[in-house]
Amino acid sequence: MSAESIAVIAPPKQTSAAADFIAGNMGGMCQVLVGQPLDTIKVRLQLDSGRFNGAMDCAVQTIKNEGFFALYKGMASPLVGIGAVNALLFAANTECRRLLQSYPGEQLPLYKIAIAGSGAGIVNSVLASPVEMLKIKLQAQFGKGASGSGQRYYSGPIDCAQDLIRQHGVANGLFRGLWATIVREIPAYAGFYVGFEATKRTLVKEGQEASVLQLMTAGAAGGLGYWAACYPLDVVKSKVQNQVEPPRGFYIISTLKTIHAESGFAGLFRGFGPSMVRAIPAAGATFTAYELTMRAIEKNSLI
Repeated sequence: MSAESIAVIAPPKQTSAAADFIAGNMGGMCQVLVGQPLDTIKVRLQLDSGRFNGAMDCAVQTIKNEGFFALYKGMASPLVGIGAVNALLFAANTECRRLLQSYPGEQLPLYKIAIAGSGAGIVNSVLASPVEMLKIKLQAQFGKGASGSGQRYYSGPIDCAQDLIRQHGVANGLFRGLWATIVREIPAYAGFYVGFEATKRTLVKEGQEASVLQLMTAGAAGGLGYWAACYPLDVVKSKVQNQVEPPRGFYIISTLKTIHAESGFAGLFRGFGPSMVRAIPAAGATFTAYELTMRAIEKNSLI
């Protein structure tokens, strides 16, 4: 995903928390490894104030000035935290679906899939927000020893977390942007789960097991649905999480207005292209890794 982490739909049968955690880690790590470079470009474009002339220029400048691995800045935070984030999301989505079913095993209509996804997104925000906070702070750092925004240069996620808590406390430091994350995740996971489910139902006949290609295709559709449903809100979240001081008041609306006043409508969609391109392989890799891991666990009765 975000995620921002992008996650997969839990299988119809009840799964254990341990299986969700292991499969979530595998899917999440694949998503981070595949998608991190384009995610870094997306974040830098969202926060840009004239440095870059588009996504390609951002990539070229980043590699030229900081080396290729600068595209993987901030990767440690989501790579470590993605398992817990995904496990929480899977469990919340499964429970939301169960509550919406008229009887066990019912195939929900797409509008209920959207409601369940939104509910899971709200729960997921509690862990996704601090993970993304640390990621964005590190991605926004230009150069190898100085931050381009006047902020202290962080050596890694632990250093960043300690400084944020020391300067602003837990709520305004590590969990800054929580409300923006919640507001983003409500439409995002509605779009994600509907995109995945609608595509999967179209491609896979009832009672059949989805192939790897079908999973990747449905996952890509879900990833595109995620970003299409929420992108301006993601720009707001990135802006708020990277600013020096914590936001005040009803900052989501005020930040939207500020971005629009400064950059017009296009400012709300900076980095949209890289996000949509990234969503295809990243979500496809996530779905495939998660599903294949779950199948291996179930077939071998590992948990």
